[in-house]
Amino acid sequence: MGKTENKESVYPKTFRVVSVTSGKGGMGKTNITVNLGLTLAKGGRKVLIMDADLGLANVDVVLGITPKVDIRHVIFEGGNIEDCITHGPEGVDILSGTSGVSELTNLDTEQKWALLESIEPLGERYDTLLIDTAAGIGSNVQFFTSAAQEVVLVVGHEPTSLTDAYSTVKVLANKCGVRRVLVCVNRTTSLEAARDVFRQLFTVTTRFLNVVVEFVGWIPNDPCVGQAVMKQEPFVITTPMAPASQGIKALADSLLRRQPAPGPGGGFQVFWRTLLGTREGAV
Repeated sequence: MGKTENKESVYPKTFRVVSVTSGKGGMGKTNITVNLGLTLAKGGRKVLIMDADLGLANVDVVLGITPKVDIRHVIFEGGNIEDCITHGPEGVDILSGTSGVSELTNLDTEQKWALLESIEPLGERYDTLLIDTAAGIGSNVQFFTSAAQEVVLVVGHEPTSLTDAYSTVKVLANKCGVRRVLVCVNRTTSLEAARDVFRQLFTVTTRFLNVVVEFVGWIPNDPCVGQAVMKQEPFVITTPMAPASQGIKALADSLLRRQPAPGPGGGFQVFWRTLLGTREGAV
């Protein structure tokens, strides 16, 4: 009965495609993606998480699930995308990548489009697609980030994280036509500290790049996160009242308050073709 009561939202069920990325590895991007997806689903969204870190996928590890078939089945064998979907908690579905397969880290354009086209029939089932990209600025990251209405960049307080974050924003702006990046500061001590990190990134991007960066949220440095990772259980489920879980909830609310970029009807594939067609260098 409690779940039924949670499946309500004050926000309209607008179609959304959100990419979560980071300039530097180890920033907690996948953990944020998974827990964000679960939080959105608890609020009534129909969520699909696509693990687009195709060669080093670990969404399934964070969730403690074992997919029977991964994305190789579609890309290399021409298989059915339905076989690659694994059901997770709170009704969230996972489109699983794989690990240790170097061929997946740099797909050619034809393979990328074939993957997006294979997802098209799923468009009637979901209203939210979260794309967990690889870290960095590789070709897969550029393509899948370009295929999103909204880009969430996960940043840490370390100087190397800020430097890599700036490089990522620069590539997304100059090569992929991305004009707005939403910044989430992870593992920080306070809102003030998070805003300080954001201000540093904002200052340099505003000075040198034609892109808008906006502060979308912050996740406190919370021991429950590491404990949940070791148990392979999402922390918003195991410790819903913990500071990190509350940070994820605030992040979800902040995202939903924003109006996403408009997209045409007709499913994921039509949306992607229209969106990518307007972004120079995306393909």
